[in-house]
Amino acid sequence: MPWVTRGLREGIVTTPYPRHPDGYGRSFKGHVVCEEKATGTEVAAAAAACPTGAIEVGAGGARLDRGRCVLCGRCCEVAPGSFHFQPGFETAALARPALVVPGREPDDGEVARAREQLRRRVKALRRSVYLRHVDAGSDGSEEWELAALMGPIYDINRLGIFFTASPRHADVLLVTGVGTSGMLVPLRLTYDAMPSPKVVIAVGTDAVSGGLTGGTYASGKGVAAAVPVDVFVPGSPPSPFGILYGILLAVGLVGQAPRGGEARPAGAEAMEGKGVAP
Repeated sequence: MPWVTRGLREGIVTTPYPRHPDGYGRSFKGHVVCEEKATGTEVAAAAAACPTGAIEVGAGGARLDRGRCVLCGRCCEVAPGSFHFQPGFETAALARPALVVPGREPDDGEVARAREQLRRRVKALRRSVYLRHVDAGSDGSEEWELAALMGPIYDINRLGIFFTASPRHADVLLVTGVGTSGMLVPLRLTYDAMPSPKVVIAVGTDAVSGGLTGGTYASGKGVAAAVPVDVFVPGSPPSPFGILYGILLAVGLVGQAPRGGEARPAGAEAMEGKGVAP
């Protein structure tokens, strides 16, 4: 039984997140930052080099849509003075416009209303949460990250979060993929079969905006046209930590990270009422 001695030798490998911060966030290139009022020929060249058209250059400077960014890093290479990677995995947002940077900062009242609406819908989920995953035309990369959540490093079961095969048992719908024409009806049927309250999370750039292959005759520009999305998790693919943060954000167990995207520790109070041991 070599696994016994190996387990004793390596000790606990499961992350303490979200009760305590995880050092992983400081080293993961989770998103690209666009400097305020970025202009010039380099910025225009970066916009032309972006494979998904995530960079828009206007009179007031450039704006980057993280919901369309696939983290290829071309803009950082072409215009390093205006674009650069920033560490952190807490990049999920409760509203699609929040993924556009630099952009209008939502006022406190707007944020409070969005949080309150979501809180009312998920207050009944202060118990075990069940996830139903639907692949709506993914390239398979997000599925690898979802599978990792079940391993010993992330172990989402410790948080009372489980995957289920039946939408009638699900609280949260995880959707990956661009939303192909052949999957829009099955996706909607899955959503309609879920009991209320229910939450939808678009996982990955493809599900958020269509990514590299969206907008064709057979693929859509994300899944929001088929189901109402509550949480957007950018990345191509997002890391397991990024997906986990999106799930916890969806069910109200952590708060929205700052606009800059810096990973902020989620304290033990985030899991109050969940009944989960550290």
